[in-house]
Amino acid sequence: MRVIAGTYKGRKLQSVPNNLTRPTTDKVKEALFQMIGPYFSGGMCLDLFAGSGALGIEAISRGMEKAIFVDQQSKAIQTIYANLDVLDIEDHAEVFRTEAFRALKAAGKRNLTFDLVFLDPPYEKISYEKLLEALRTYELVTDKTIVVCEHERRQTLPDYYEGFQKYKTERYSNSTAITLYQMGEETNE
Repeated sequence: MRVIAGTYKGRKLQSVPNNLTRPTTDKVKEALFQMIGPYFSGGMCLDLFAGSGALGIEAISRGMEKAIFVDQQSKAIQTIYANLDVLDIEDHAEVFRTEAFRALKAAGKRNLTFDLVFLDPPYEKISYEKLLEALRTYELVTDKTIVVCEHERRQTLPDYYEGFQKYKTERYSNSTAITLYQMGEETNE
């Protein structure tokens, strides 16, 4: 696993040393960032279910100013800290070991808004609809926020949900798909 592009291009990242996380492959990560616009001019991202932190770190490498990393597992949190340390980017990150919905509520209390949100929960364990609802309820997104949902290839996410409009889905490999959402009105096409 490595950083694909930007300031830290080519730098190796540690994986979480257990089988409880499913890292996003470099091929999918590269395709994902091509979909959302490969580089950023500042902004803040949320890497929920962060695992090794690879998606948030990639966003920082490509110009995102700050990333908040959230995971429940202690080994994942240790790996995120190690990856931030090796790249010397701790000052561009906050790391929290907590449950996803608790983290979203806490971010809402801090009046945070995100330009980019990565949702990559364990497949079929947590409802993307409930995650999108929480993002909206706690006012963590704007109409410019891109929400990236990584999910099983065979799972189809709704075109519209709670103020979010799906604008792209791409399928990769035998098991992975990426669906992108932004705030928007439901359209009847």
